[in-house]
Formats: sequence, structure tokens, C-alpha cells
Amino acid sequence: MSNEHEDNFDNTPDMDDDSLADEENVSVDTFHQTGEIPLPPPDEPYTPAVEEENETDIELPPPLPPLQPYGSEQQPPPPVKKNANSNKKRKRKKKRKRSRLPGVLILTTFIFGLSVVLALVIIGFGKDMFGIGKSDKTHLIVIPENATTEEIATMLENDGIIKSPKFFTIFSQLRSAEIPYIAGEHFVRPNMAYETIINELTSVEEEDVKESVEVTFPEGITIIDAAKILQDNGVCSAEDFIFYFNSGGYGYEFENHLTSDTSIKFMRMEGYLFPDTYYFFTDMEPEQVCQKIYMNFDQRITEARWEKINSLELSLDEIITMASIVQKEAATTGTMTLVASVFWNRLRNKDVFPLLQSDPTSNYANDVVRPNMEVVDETIVNSYDTYKSPGLPPGAICNPGIDAIDAVLEDYKSNYFYFIANINTKQTYFAETLEEHYANEELINEQYAAEKAANAENAAE
Repeated sequence: MSNEHEDNFDNTPDMDDDSLADEENVSVDTFHQTGEIPLPPPDEPYTPAVEEENETDIELPPPLPPLQPYGSEQQPPPPVKKNANSNKKRKRKKKRKRSRLPGVLILTTFIFGLSVVLALVIIGFGKDMFGIGKSDKTHLIVIPENATTEEIATMLENDGIIKSPKFFTIFSQLRSAEIPYIAGEHFVRPNMAYETIINELTSVEEEDVKESVEVTFPEGITIIDAAKILQDNGVCSAEDFIFYFNSGGYGYEFENHLTSDTSIKFMRMEGYLFPDTYYFFTDMEPEQVCQKIYMNFDQRITEARWEKINSLELSLDEIITMASIVQKEAATTGTMTLVASVFWNRLRNKDVFPLLQSDPTSNYANDVVRPNMEVVDETIVNSYDTYKSPGLPPGAICNPGIDAIDAVLEDYKSNYFYFIANINTKQTYFAETLEEHYANEELINEQYAAEKAANAENAAE
């Protein structure tokens, strides 16, 4: 051993033999009792001897962190650095995973909604093409010369026959490259299939080879007289015509403005048989005859006339009823405006003039209504007589022409409440007071007397 070791040895505190013996005995006893080797006292820590390594130092791993008691708070381990690129890739993958499900749901919803819409469109076109669930009312279509498929499709749509003119046009073009539509009158129904409608518009029907009949209805004619004319010309029976004409419901605009209460009307559609010259076929369906007449009236009530009707305080029924009275009362077309003004003035002064006192209304009640009722109802008869019932009658007393209708719509302002006309000369005299009216009556009576005397003198010669 070297001197250095010797010096260290010499510096160790001296211990006597008895102390060493006691210490050894305690150590042995402790080992036998506990089975553990006793450690040196705290003031003399035990330091295990480490053998020196030859030249090479061994690098020991870092010591483990001390154990913490259960339940105590621990600091999280330091974050581990990750590759930046791999982190971005993971983030991108996560974003795609989050957006995929909503995208699938949106796409599925869109496809489902599109399928529903297409199904509804196909069903709608199918119902329109085959006329399923549509009206069976007959409509009169008048095709002009050289009409195109698009123009005809628009006409059919306007009349409520079809709903999709574009689809009808495509169907027509697929059916035939050039369809020879026949100009003239055709009768079609909304419940007809496209194929049937096209056949009707492109083929010569039996009616086209039947005898054509020209019928003229004069202004002021009644429905009963018009029905007799049709029957006399072999168009249809009078009874059938009256039934179908009063039934209505042919889909024209003016029908939407008719009064719903017809309980005391003698002829529901009296006043709407427009006086004109018509061309019919012999043995024609009465519904088709009514269609032509309804269409004519509907065309006469233009937009300008509708505006005037709406500006007045009367309904369409009341306007036509007053026009029918003017038609029968006026001696000439030129006096219709003043005659209408008299009835307007009386209607607006009901306290002074509760009764219109029109002779033609009394004639209609007693000469038309009463004789043609199976069971006479005095309430209905008297309601048409303006000498017995106040205001306008419940319906028209004839079928007025367009001049009488326009005279009422003009609503000319005058101060007249009376008028009287010379039947022979057509001269009409208007008065503001009853005294003036009596004077006019006396004047006309003198004219009649003078005329009678002149005729007698001429006959004597």
C-alpha cells in the first residue's frame, strides 16, 4: 500500500477493543433478529466502495424521477416533438373525415329531392297528357288559318284544356313532323288525352259534312223564342237547348260574375244569349250550340267594359237586367243613353221613385213568365213586374244587344225621370217632372189622333 493510504488509515479515530466488541455483538444480534444488515449511523453515512475503472468512464443513464405518493398531483411529461409534416398530414386526414359525412348527407338529400321533383313533374305531365282527373265540360276552340302548333297549344291552355303548352307542342311534334290542323270550330274537353285532342283538331268530323244552318237572333229576343228558332231549323230541340243554356258552367269568365241566388229567377241565363247571326249544323249537340253562344257573349264583354262594370254600383246581372229594359223601352238606338239615364236616376232616388214603372217588365211577367210556368208562382211573376215590385227585376226580360249594354255602362247624367215615345214616328219625349210628362203624353195623343184622321181621309179618297 502507498503512503497516502497509510496516512488515511492513521487519521481514522481510535477505538478501543471493548467498543469494537460491543458493536460487533449488536450487529450480530440485529442480523439474527431482523435478517437485515445494519447500516452505519446517520452521522456516518455509508459509502459503498467503487472500484476504479481502467481509463474508460461509463456514462450512467439519468436517474428516474422520484416516486410520488398515490393521489398526489403529477406534472405531465414534457411534450414529445413530432415531425411537422406528419402532423399536417394527420390534420388534413382528420378534416376530410369530418366533412365527408355532411357531404354525403347533402348529396343524398339532393338526389332524393330531385327524384321527388322529377316524379311529381312526370306524374303531372302524365295526368295532363291523358286527361286524368280533369273536367268533362265541352269547350269550343276556333282555330284560325295557318295556326302553328305553339299558337294552338296556347289557345288550349287559355281555355283550360291543357296545362303545359310546351309539353303538348313537343308531343305533337314527336307524333308527326307536320300536323295539318284544320281551321274552324272544334269541340274539345279537358279530360281528353293529347292524342284525342290532336285527332279532333286535325281530322274532318262528321259535323263538317252535315248541312250548315244560318240562324239570326234579333236584339230583344227571349230564350224561349230563340229555342223555337233552333228547333225550327233542325239544330236541336227547344227543350234541350233551354235546359243546357240555363245550366251554364262552360268555363267562361263572365260566368264567374253571375249572381248565385237564382231562387226567384224565371230563366237563369236570360240576357246572356247575345243577339247575332250564328252558323250551326243540323242535329247538333245542344251543349255545343250553347258553347258558341256563351263564347260570343264572353268576347263582347271586353276588358274596357269590365272596367266600367266594376266602377258602377251594380253587378253584372243588374247591368244586363237594366240593359234588357232599355232594349225594350228605347224606340231607337240613339235614345238608349237618355232612356238609361232615366232608370239610373230612379234607382238612385228610391225614396221619391220606389218603382221603375217599366211597361215591358209588366209584359214579360204576364206574357212570358206566367204562361210558361208549370205551377204559377205569383211571387216570381210579380217580382218581374216593376209596377208591383221595387227596384230591378230578379233577371233580364230579354237578351239585349251591345248598344243597350253600352248605354247603361255610359251612365249618362241627366235630370230626366220620365219619357214617352210615339210608337209610329219613334219620337221620344223626356221630362223632369210629372206635369211635363203629362204634357208630353197629351202631345203624343194629339199626334195619334191627327195621324188617325189623316189615314181615314186617305182611305175615303
